[in-house]
Amino acid sequence: MRGHRESDTDAALLRAVAGGDAAALGALYDRHAGWLHARLTRRCADPEVVREVLQDTFVTVWRSAGGHRGEEAGGWLWTVAARRLVDARRVQERADRVEAARVEDWPSPVAASAEERVLAGLEFGDVGTALDRISPELREVLRATVVDGLTTREAARLLGIPEGTVKTRAMRARAELRAALAQLNPNPNPNTHPSGGPA
Repeated sequence: MRGHRESDTDAALLRAVAGGDAAALGALYDRHAGWLHARLTRRCADPEVVREVLQDTFVTVWRSAGGHRGEEAGGWLWTVAARRLVDARRVQERADRVEAARVEDWPSPVAASAEERVLAGLEFGDVGTALDRISPELREVLRATVVDGLTTREAARLLGIPEGTVKTRAMRARAELRAALAQLNPNPNPNTHPSGGPA
């Protein structure tokens, strides 16, 4: 383990973290935790959740630093933090629903939020399969704008591409995703029978 200088690049620190250097992780934390905390606070009013998400972000960095590619870690760190925040919100929403059902003493159907449906689709089922069929650069734009909930400007910064490119790729990604889903589900309406072919 060695001391790290302010002049060390993020990439150098991440390589050291991947090698098990806790001091490098501390240096990354000192460099990035402040702005990550501020940005998370703008998206979540609960300071305890923000603290937990920030901690989880750097635990993830410790575990997966070896998988990072590129010189600048800021965008990658924000992607990790945004995903941890979405995870935390989903856990809290589930806990709130369980508590509400317990208090009311009878089960009450609760419709999943649009965000939850998207996330469930990304993890399971046809949407995840369809996402795997579109090109990586389009998939990353969808993840940044839909899963992470970033604005076009934030996604452009995160991905290191112009805002216009984010918009163009987002349109292409949606079109390709629709086409891939159509291939997976050629007959989405259960009341409509396919014309021709075996049932």
